[in-house]
Amino acid sequence: MRWIAICELLLLTGFRVQCGGSDPLAVSSSPRWDPFLDTLQARTLQYFLKTADSTTGLSPDRWPSSSPSSIAAVGFALTSYPVAVERGLISRVEAAQRVRKTLKFLWTLPQGDRPGGSAGYRGFFYHFVAMKTGLRAWNCELSTIDTGLLIAGVLFCQSYFDAVDPPESEIRALADSLYRRIDWTWASDGSPGLRLGWYPERGFVKKTWRGYDEAMILYILALGSPTSAIPEESWNHYTSTYLWAAYQGSEFISFGPLFGHQYSHCWIDFRGIQDAYIRSRGIDYFENSRRATASHRSYAIENPAGFAGYSDSIWGLTACDGPRDATLQLQGRERRFQTYAARGVSVDWVNDDGTIAPTAAGGSVAFSPEICIPALKAMRNRHGDRLFREFGFADAFNMTFAAPSAPQGWYDVDYLGIDQGPIVLMIENLRNGFVWEVMKKNPYVVRGLKRAGFTGAWLQN
Repeated sequence: MRWIAICELLLLTGFRVQCGGSDPLAVSSSPRWDPFLDTLQARTLQYFLKTADSTTGLSPDRWPSSSPSSIAAVGFALTSYPVAVERGLISRVEAAQRVRKTLKFLWTLPQGDRPGGSAGYRGFFYHFVAMKTGLRAWNCELSTIDTGLLIAGVLFCQSYFDAVDPPESEIRALADSLYRRIDWTWASDGSPGLRLGWYPERGFVKKTWRGYDEAMILYILALGSPTSAIPEESWNHYTSTYLWAAYQGSEFISFGPLFGHQYSHCWIDFRGIQDAYIRSRGIDYFENSRRATASHRSYAIENPAGFAGYSDSIWGLTACDGPRDATLQLQGRERRFQTYAARGVSVDWVNDDGTIAPTAAGGSVAFSPEICIPALKAMRNRHGDRLFREFGFADAFNMTFAAPSAPQGWYDVDYLGIDQGPIVLMIENLRNGFVWEVMKKNPYVVRGLKRAGFTGAWLQN
């Protein structure tokens, strides 16, 4: 029955599949697929398979530069291991071992409200933790969104590892414990929404998550909690500052960097389901992300700032690395560049310094394969192994930036876990909806969506 349901899903989304044969998920030749995606995904999966710490299971924020673990990258890694099983790169047994090790380590880490000696507090985790100890790094914040992305991966594994054997049973129990331990009402801090973060030295960040961005999944998880669920009205607080506007030829909810249109969609299939707001606009959030993706391509074609290398097939702005925090005179024009920053374009906000991140197109490939696949292939073909290397695409590149150390433009030396993850997961969702289908089985996610007011399509069943 599961194969039949997936085949029907693929047919609805435009795939031609061979149902009932030796491989019921085999995808035949289609303009929505290209063999390069197999190569890209296999290389990108190796980032998570090869860089995770062998003892703790934590994944680094970046590689090869030395860095602590990003707790959000761990969420992407946990989801990537079952994808690697489906792609035949590792066995289910190895994936279960990896996940069990990681969850057990996370569960046993100390939690407390003092500045040092803990990994988190009230069930939340710090944004960055040390790879070997799991303790807070860089005096960073206790991050609600990064904990949410971690828990998305945790609950995905809870639903995927459904066998009765002891290792998989323990995964489900650990996942449940990690999720139930989170005190979501504490993170509201008396507000109608969820605070961005908390510091043991000075308390909560005053801002709450509001407006369309990557925090959709955070609110859904907080609404679905069996132990400390936030009120249903919190979703209205989140959506109340949406900006619906026309940009680059279509109307959609505005948010400049593409990661905000991608992260929640990595795990949740928003096709056909609607909350009150998006229903009033006559579309769903999947279509909203498709329109936002297309607007980035249109912007690159227009290229109002005249950056080098932009075209109808080289485009995509999101949060990523950059060449340098500097202002340079290049070809008689002053150019301001940045290192790591949120880059993006929208009707109300533009931050563009000529830096393109392949994850912008890679993480949107399930929304718009007809424009994202050509973009990914063009980046590979035009920039070769300066950009496309051992673990797939390096994080970013900038053809406008020219310096003695980078006469041909700037190419990042690093890969970033939170940018590698969407490429892996959205390629798999384009291929067969795998991550979405597994996540639909998780009762906590379903409850969160329903309490947010979502109805329709698969959620009705």
